[in-house]
Amino acid sequence: MKRELAIEFSRVTEAAALAGYKWLGRGDKNSADGAAVNAMRIMLNLVNIDGTIVIGEGEIDEAPMLYIGEKVGTGQGDAVDIAVDPIEGTRMTAMGQANALAVMAVGDKGCFLNAPDMYMEKLIVGPGAKGAIDLNLPLEENLRNIARALNKPLGELTVTVLAKPRHDAAIAQLQQLGVRVFAIPDGDVAASILTCMPDSEVDVLYGIGGAPEGVVSAAVIRALDGDMQGRLLARHHVKGDSEENRRIGENELARCKTMGIEAGKVLRLDEMARSDNVVFSATGITKGDLLDGITRKGNMATTETLLIRGKSRTIRRIQSIHYLDRKDPDVQQHIL
Repeated sequence: MKRELAIEFSRVTEAAALAGYKWLGRGDKNSADGAAVNAMRIMLNLVNIDGTIVIGEGEIDEAPMLYIGEKVGTGQGDAVDIAVDPIEGTRMTAMGQANALAVMAVGDKGCFLNAPDMYMEKLIVGPGAKGAIDLNLPLEENLRNIARALNKPLGELTVTVLAKPRHDAAIAQLQQLGVRVFAIPDGDVAASILTCMPDSEVDVLYGIGGAPEGVVSAAVIRALDGDMQGRLLARHHVKGDSEENRRIGENELARCKTMGIEAGKVLRLDEMARSDNVVFSATGITKGDLLDGITRKGNMATTETLLIRGKSRTIRRIQSIHYLDRKDPDVQQHIL
């Protein structure tokens, strides 16, 4: 994958973020997501790649845009697989809350795990604890191994967990062990990146979130030389064994079988992101722990983008000023 493509991918997440920002605080997460999807798709189709969406907005029969298997790009240039999350944090965007991002990861053909849109248990650490994690072991044993690898007392570990009812027991266990817990409402891609950033105090991310976000996280963790393990979980194993949850869960398990993936099996980082020749781009929509949010005055807006190229392990922060009325007309309708 040509390195000059990286800046093109930053333009894609910038457009998606600007489109999502138009719906900031308006209480309509679906419209925010739809606008970001449209802008992202328009921009992707201007890039000279032969791209395939492998992690997107659903299956071909479930979503009209950026579905799994959709072809994007001009069809000329490098053949690449793409994982997208046009808005990570649609609810946060709709409610005007922190840490909403537009995110994408691009890798060589066959680079990313093809997984259904289901739940994934995730354990993520930075480079200092690489090789110290094993989801087959109890959480406490993993934390002790991580602390040992980082040469710090267990009580000095900082673990980020999504503040969801399914994590109440894990959060209580962590706090009883004396571990510092950052419980966040949403946004585990941003939180996973913080485990690998040199200026961050986050050591570990643990919890159950979306598998698509897990694959995006795997791409950037691989690029930053961190470590991650995941395990696909059916809905009724996470949300409770109701008739509806079991129906959805059984369908997820059938999709796993069709795709050649074993649910419940621990997945290593190199099974989720098979190469470090990846480009990751994230643009802030609202101000957060990782990136500043968009500010807008009239037809002018500023964005901050995190652009990571795995092959060289280069991390760039790009601050851009956009004159929205000078954008491509097809994009303007979603951002103005």
